[in-house]
Amino acid sequence: MNKEILKIENLTKTYHSQNVSATILKNINLTIEKGEFVCILGPSGCGKSTLIRCVAGFEDFEGKITACGKEVKKPGTDRMMVFQDFNQLYPWKTVEKNIQYPLKVQGMKDKKMLKEISDDALRKVDLDGKQKNYPHELSGGMKQRVAIAKALALKSDIILMDEPFAALDAMTRNKLQAELHLIHEQSGVTVIFITHNIQEALVLGTRVLVMDKKGNIIIDEQNRIPKPVTPASEGYGETWNRLHDALGQ
Repeated sequence: MNKEILKIENLTKTYHSQNVSATILKNINLTIEKGEFVCILGPSGCGKSTLIRCVAGFEDFEGKITACGKEVKKPGTDRMMVFQDFNQLYPWKTVEKNIQYPLKVQGMKDKKMLKEISDDALRKVDLDGKQKNYPHELSGGMKQRVAIAKALALKSDIILMDEPFAALDAMTRNKLQAELHLIHEQSGVTVIFITHNIQEALVLGTRVLVMDKKGNIIIDEQNRIPKPVTPASEGYGETWNRLHDALGQ
């Protein structure tokens, strides 16, 4: 049986601007088990990105979030965030130095060990041989793979991904979906993945959540379509239509 790795209790997030307040999330309750790949679907502005930013520790909030047995008060290396923006790497550092930097911050000084860890992480994302490249020499898809490699090198328990493939062309997106699925299967890392794309949620997710415009979770179900998922997979059409209808509410 999997172990609970994340618990969200009565999460409420309100933004204040001058004399105006807007509540984006209200009384969200959610439990995620270790090793799950949870895809969260929802219309723009529903609060799905705000939700994982709270989990990452980037936002203050009301309620309680417990990750890896500890209450979330601030960002931590147990929860790594991969953003949609390609420019999340230090442009003056090589690919391997970008991956090694957080490890050095944690106190690792052994150059041989740093090299072994970064090389291993790059092999997992199919970027072996790019160690000495700089970010400006990489495509958008490659930069996203380096960001994932950083999380793998840190051995983060939870990887938070905010529409990381949204700006990519369809071919690159499909390739990275397949690679991310393989990485998840091999590493067993827990992933929370924000997307607008139903196909992407069904291809990647072991569990799918749908949020409505008011930030409520209206669907929370296991994805029982056998992997690898294609539009020809049994149950794909029925599930896609049901999720699409829920998003339209």
